[in-house]
Amino acid sequence: MEINKELKVSLVLNNDKLHFNGVSRENEQISIDYTPPLGDNLGYTSLELFLLSISSCIVSTVLIFLRKKNIVISGVNINANGIRKEEHPTGLKNVDINIEIDSENLTNQEMDSVIKKSKEEYCPVISMLNKDVQVAVNYEIIRERKHVK
Repeated sequence: MEINKELKVSLVLNNDKLHFNGVSRENEQISIDYTPPLGDNLGYTSLELFLLSISSCIVSTVLIFLRKKNIVISGVNINANGIRKEEHPTGLKNVDINIEIDSENLTNQEMDSVIKKSKEEYCPVISMLNKDVQVAVNYEIIRERKHVK
């Protein structure tokens, strides 16, 4: 699989504040804005997009490794939260990613191993972070999901 070395995005300002529409490749546009009073809260903030990006990056690499080991995954839910720094720039200082993964044949040892490998070697978003951003990845293996009717 060849990795595209050049990524391109386009942003268009929509108003006299900070509301943008952004797009990459042929995907649907996303709405990016800031909270009031600087923005109108009409889309994701840049840090929310970053939190989505870091979460999807770590989980994608975990899934790739598990599937290569023939681990059957029947579902994944991810919740993440970030704590911002109080001083400027008020980027994230802590990120907690919580993964619920549905699998009948996944072990804690396998999950620990692939999370470690993903965080330390393969997730490009985490690799770009400074050492002052702490990323914790927690998980729960769900053997049989209880469906609510």
